[in-house]
Amino acid sequence: MVFAVAVMMGLLFRRLGQPLILGYVFAGLVLSPLTPGVRVHDVHVFEIMAEVGVVLLMFTIGTEFSVPALLGVKWIALIGAPVGVSLSIVLGAVVSVPLGWPIAEGIAVGCIISTASTMVLIRLLMDRGELTSDTGRLMVAITLVEDLAVVMLTVLLPNLSSATGLGVGKVLWGVAKSLLLLAPVVLIGCKVVPRILARIAKAENEEISVLVALTIGLAVAAITESFGLSLALGAFVGGLLLGNSAYAHEFASKTFPIRDAFVALFFVTVGMLIDPAPLLSGWRVLLVMVGLIVAGKFAIWFTITRLFGYPAQTALRVSIGLTQIGEFSFVLGRIALQSALITEEVYNATLAASLLSILINAALFRLLKATPSPAGLGEVPAEQAAVATNCGLQG
Repeated sequence: MVFAVAVMMGLLFRRLGQPLILGYVFAGLVLSPLTPGVRVHDVHVFEIMAEVGVVLLMFTIGTEFSVPALLGVKWIALIGAPVGVSLSIVLGAVVSVPLGWPIAEGIAVGCIISTASTMVLIRLLMDRGELTSDTGRLMVAITLVEDLAVVMLTVLLPNLSSATGLGVGKVLWGVAKSLLLLAPVVLIGCKVVPRILARIAKAENEEISVLVALTIGLAVAAITESFGLSLALGAFVGGLLLGNSAYAHEFASKTFPIRDAFVALFFVTVGMLIDPAPLLSGWRVLLVMVGLIVAGKFAIWFTITRLFGYPAQTALRVSIGLTQIGEFSFVLGRIALQSALITEEVYNATLAASLLSILINAALFRLLKATPSPAGLGEVPAEQAAVATNCGLQG
C-alpha cells in the first residue's frame, strides 16, 4: 500500500515538474494516521525502515567522496559550519524576545532550525547531477559537520531546563569521547577494508559483493551510533572506507536499487509524522518557523560563505541548499518537547515547517542553472573503471 501510493504521488509530482521527494512526502500525508482516509497504523515500523534508507544513501555517497576533496573545503566546514549553527541559535533567541517566548524556548527553536537535512540536500543534488560538483561537495561537507553538532545539541538541550547550567564540559567530553572511540574504527577500516574487498572481487560473486558492501556500511553506522554519533555520519564514514578500494564503485553500485526503495520510505515516513490539524490554529508560529529557516538561514549562510572568500554565485547556491530542515530537527524537537523547553504547538510547527521548507528549497533550486558534476553519482571515474576492467569486474 505504501509503495503504491508513493508511486502514484511520485508520478504526479514528476508530471508537475517537481522533485520526487515531495511526492513521497505527500504520500506520507495521505497515509498518515493523523489524516482521514486510508492510513498506516504503525508508523514506528516505517521509521526503522527510514533509518535504513538514511544509512544506505549516506553509505553510497561516502563512496563517491574522497578524503582530499573533503579536506579541500575543511576551513569553511570546520569553522564556518559551527559559526553558522551558533548564529542560528542566536537568531532563535533574538526572535523569542518580541514574540514573548522564554529565552530557553528561543534557544531551543534556534537549535532545531540550525541543522539542514543531509538527506534532502543530497537527494536534490543527485536529481540535478550536482552532487560531486565543487559546490555540492561544499554543501555536503557543511551538513556533515552540522550532523556532528547535533550530538552536542542533544546533550545541551536537556541541560537548558535544569538548574545545573548548560553543562558545557559535559557536552565537550561527550563529543571528544565519541570521536576518540571512532578513531580506531577508521584506522582499522583503512587497513582492513581494501584487503577484504580485493579478496571478494576475486570470487566474482555478485551476491557476496552486495552482502559485503551492505555489511560494511551497516556495521560502521551501528558502531558510530553506539559511540553517540549519528547513523548518517557513520554510514558516510563506512562509504569513505570502501572508497579507498579500487572496487568501491563496482560494489556500491549493486546496492543502488535497495537504497532507492528505502530512501523513498524515508520521505514517506516524514509525511506520516506531520499532523495538519493543529496548524490551522497555530499558523503564526508556523510562519515564524518558516521565516527563520528560509530567510534567516539564507542570510547567515550567504554571509559566511562570502566571508570565506567564495564567489557570490557559490554563496547563493550554498545558502539556498541549506535553507531547509529535516530528520535531525525532528530529533532535536522531540528532545526539546520532552524537556519542556517548547510547546506542542511549536513542535507541530517544526514538523510542518520541514515540509514547507523542503517545498521552498526545491522551488529555489529550480531557479538556479544546474552545474553538472564531473562524474555523477554511480558513475565510475576513468582510472577506477580501468582498474575494474583489468580485474575482470566490468564487461
